[in-house]
Amino acid sequence: MAVKEVLVYPDPRLKEVCAPITEFDDSVSLLLEDLVDTMVAAGHSVGVAASQIGELRRAVVVDVSHSKLGQKQENHGLMQMVNPEIIQREGHQIVREGCMSVPDYTGNVDRAETIVVQFTNENRHRQVIRCEGFEAVAVQHELDHLDGYLFLDRVSSLKTDLFRRKQRK
Repeated sequence: MAVKEVLVYPDPRLKEVCAPITEFDDSVSLLLEDLVDTMVAAGHSVGVAASQIGELRRAVVVDVSHSKLGQKQENHGLMQMVNPEIIQREGHQIVREGCMSVPDYTGNVDRAETIVVQFTNENRHRQVIRCEGFEAVAVQHELDHLDGYLFLDRVSSLKTDLFRRKQRK
């Protein structure tokens, strides 16, 4: 129910591994609402992980439906994921990624083209879904945060695959 401050690299909390959520109580529902509010308030974001707002619990939200790339493909809309886990990966693609926690850079990252992810949704139901393309990239990016990884940890070469963002005027 609140927009939270997004931690920025090199904040050490971004490198922590998040703990599984063992009880889905009201605090988890509030956390999911905060994540959605924070993602929406950013305007350009397609996802945010709990660790990015200083909560070291395994929860993320992803919604690519409003992004240019997400609108070019079928997607699941807003996904609120508790204890998400990728159980299958297929193919690979090199994609340019950015992150609210690394606001000054983008980088080329190797990601699976298709994934199958299982999680508990905001209604406390277990789900298993297949994501493809940009949506699969967004889910992989957010789940990396739960394990203390930033896209900076996934670029092949910091010299050739990392790019400074153009300054907005």
